[in-house]
Amino acid sequence: MRSIINQNAVPLSLPDLRNLGTILRILLAVNAFVLVAAIVRETRFETLSATWVEMVAVVEPPLLVELLILYVLAPWFWRLPYEGGALMVIALTLGVSLGFNAAVSALVADMTAATMLRHVLYSLAIAGVLLYYFQLRAKALSPAITEARLQALQARIRPHFLFNSMNAVLSLMRSEPRRAEAALEDLADLFRVLMRDNRQLTPLADEVELCRQYLDIEMLRLGERLEIEWHIDNMPKDALVPPLVLQPLLENAVYHGIEPSSARGVIAINIFLRRGEVHAILRNPYQMRGDHHAGNKMALSNIRERLALHFDAEASLESKVNKDTYEVHIRMPYRTQTKKQARYG
Repeated sequence: MRSIINQNAVPLSLPDLRNLGTILRILLAVNAFVLVAAIVRETRFETLSATWVEMVAVVEPPLLVELLILYVLAPWFWRLPYEGGALMVIALTLGVSLGFNAAVSALVADMTAATMLRHVLYSLAIAGVLLYYFQLRAKALSPAITEARLQALQARIRPHFLFNSMNAVLSLMRSEPRRAEAALEDLADLFRVLMRDNRQLTPLADEVELCRQYLDIEMLRLGERLEIEWHIDNMPKDALVPPLVLQPLLENAVYHGIEPSSARGVIAINIFLRRGEVHAILRNPYQMRGDHHAGNKMALSNIRERLALHFDAEASLESKVNKDTYEVHIRMPYRTQTKKQARYG
């Protein structure tokens, strides 16, 4: 029997060397290592900061040079197997470290062979530790675990939505059979998406179409109580986004913002491209009803995690309560299939 969750479906590879999160992690880790080395080297607390700054001044220039080279060569590194890529990173670290130390020795001050060797070995040790860290992180975010998390999100689609939708369709079977048939097709498409393998990014246009189908079904049972405002004239249809990144938020908007009230409620969806980033802003009526919003927080947390799995620090999800509305703002990097191929070769 085929396993429900694909184990080790994707081999290990180097981290995304053009991702802001990866670069920040490397910079923070290296500076943390230097701080530890400064603490070990300097026993007097009052001179610790000066020692750390002095050591950082030695480490940072070659690190920035290597990060720049890695950024430029990232598509080539991405095509290499993990072992080959790791060896190339080590070789690059060795070359940059030797070149920088030789230049400093020639231009600024003579450097003993022992000092140069110590600097080079320190650089190689840091590179090795970082490679090991990213390997562990890749395993922790492996397809099997990612898929399990995605399945957990999919499994949380509320049973009452299915039952209510089916009841709405049944009520139309005799009076409006064509409308009932269209609703059943939308329902089938929705659950087909929920059941498929959703590990890969999908075009934003497909996600929006899924949301339209979902909202059409909800409008069957809510009628005039539910009003939808679409602001997607500036939406980049070819942008790649995580599947089901918007539909669960709209489901929460209906459940938390429309259902509790008998009055007419508006859900506004605004999607646009600005400065190389895709923005999606969703607003719905807000009513505080005890712990009614607990499930909403769970969904937001889950989607934040999925954004981090796909985009690391380059994406974010923020939510806030205005006077009488609840707003969710998603920010993602603008990636298309063409840009993805250019990015990784």
